[in-house]
Amino acid sequence: MKAVMVMFDSLNRHLLPPYGCDWTHMPNFKRLAERTAVFDCNYVGSMPCMPARRELHTGRYNFLHRSWGPIEPFDDSMPEILKRNGVYTHLVSDHYHYWEEGGANYHTRYRTWEIERGQEGDVWIGQVARPVIPECVAPRDGPWWEQEFINREFMKREELQPQARTFARGLEFLRRNHAADNWFLQIETFDPHEPFFTQKKYKDLYPHEYKGPHFDWPPYRYTHQETPEQVAHCRYEYAALLSMCDEYLGKVLDLMDELDLWKDTLLIVNTDHGFLLGEHDSWAKCWCPFYEEHARTPLFIWDPRSRVAGQRRASLTQTIDLAPTLLEFFGLEPTADMQGKSLQRTIADDTPVRQAALFGIHGAHVNVTDGRYVYMRAPAKRENEPLFNYTHMPCHMRHTFNVKEMQNIDLAEPFAFTKGCRTMKIPANGKWANNPDPRIYQNWLWDTRTDPRQQNPLDDAKIERRMIDHLVSLMKDNDAPAEQFERLGLKA
Repeated sequence: MKAVMVMFDSLNRHLLPPYGCDWTHMPNFKRLAERTAVFDCNYVGSMPCMPARRELHTGRYNFLHRSWGPIEPFDDSMPEILKRNGVYTHLVSDHYHYWEEGGANYHTRYRTWEIERGQEGDVWIGQVARPVIPECVAPRDGPWWEQEFINREFMKREELQPQARTFARGLEFLRRNHAADNWFLQIETFDPHEPFFTQKKYKDLYPHEYKGPHFDWPPYRYTHQETPEQVAHCRYEYAALLSMCDEYLGKVLDLMDELDLWKDTLLIVNTDHGFLLGEHDSWAKCWCPFYEEHARTPLFIWDPRSRVAGQRRASLTQTIDLAPTLLEFFGLEPTADMQGKSLQRTIADDTPVRQAALFGIHGAHVNVTDGRYVYMRAPAKRENEPLFNYTHMPCHMRHTFNVKEMQNIDLAEPFAFTKGCRTMKIPANGKWANNPDPRIYQNWLWDTRTDPRQQNPLDDAKIERRMIDHLVSLMKDNDAPAEQFERLGLKA
């Protein structure tokens, strides 16, 4: 058996033609939908990038115990389990967070791996002289911003961009190994994550009048500081990068046709989360509440055993289901600590795997959905306390925890999934505390069937009580720290 996962970052479900969008140019996603089961009710678990990837490996929620960080010593890693059981696992990626301290041991779970450099200010090209930076909407300061424009000077042709190089390496693996058996290939690109840097041929698919400053890297804030023309232009820049993603997805589909891989190869096309492009008057993703544009994500799966193609699946699924699905495909059982479920039967006949699902980011709302209603439970106090990180791997995105953070650690008793290990218990930095945005401190209840854009929150005590019951039950199943219930004003 063979498996291919094509993973994008910040891929918006609501801008894909298979999910109803009629203005983006994406013929290969339409083609993909004709060859796969298309999941209509797939949700994130933990946000953003590396928390989602920890779930991809471990099949369990991350965000109630820890923020961004590496794989823990007690974690069960799906690609590593495959590797230990004779399945060749290979990762090719330009997702540069893998090469930083906060994600530095994910790629080493695979048998082999390849990297392509240059995304989003990746510290790649060494150049002492400052680059020429155009006048920009929402400019940043500092070396990260400058590095992005240094890198762009070395990616002026499409084949030099990280996405193109990543897919080229992935296609090489397929050509080299298609006749072999027992392998898993993960082709993972950072695109269409911001900045929305791409070539003229994709921009030309979206002609529009715009004479403002350069704008392909939206800030994480309300859109009130940008003009309507700037907001529209940035959406077109994102759409152009979407069309580039579609182009390279098409190359994978072409090669699967050419090599007749459909007969014995599982194909998963997925993403880690969505992205706001002006919806709810907001940009970006780490920006609560997590609306459907963030949290409800595209998922396409071809299983050569059931051969289901061109059909929709309504069952509630999540990122945590992908590890058990891949393990089951290769004849392996999920570990006892995995909370996700194999989607084999869901693909075949839409058999449900859960009644409700959690999602969120460490220290903000804890959200729950039953596939129709979404309930967002806010911190009970503006101080957003108590809140801790539980970890053996104290790393933020680009650096280890600082000395001050490490001076106040305790040791926690083992959780159900830490295999008898006590962890560091480190006070969290209170990122969401005393935030001026009132949405962060309000509970929200939505009916996504009658109000898919979440414009009209519900006030229904009976439904809210039912969703709270789901929330508490799932938090208990996750062995959530006791203080998380206190932080949310809930009784365990």
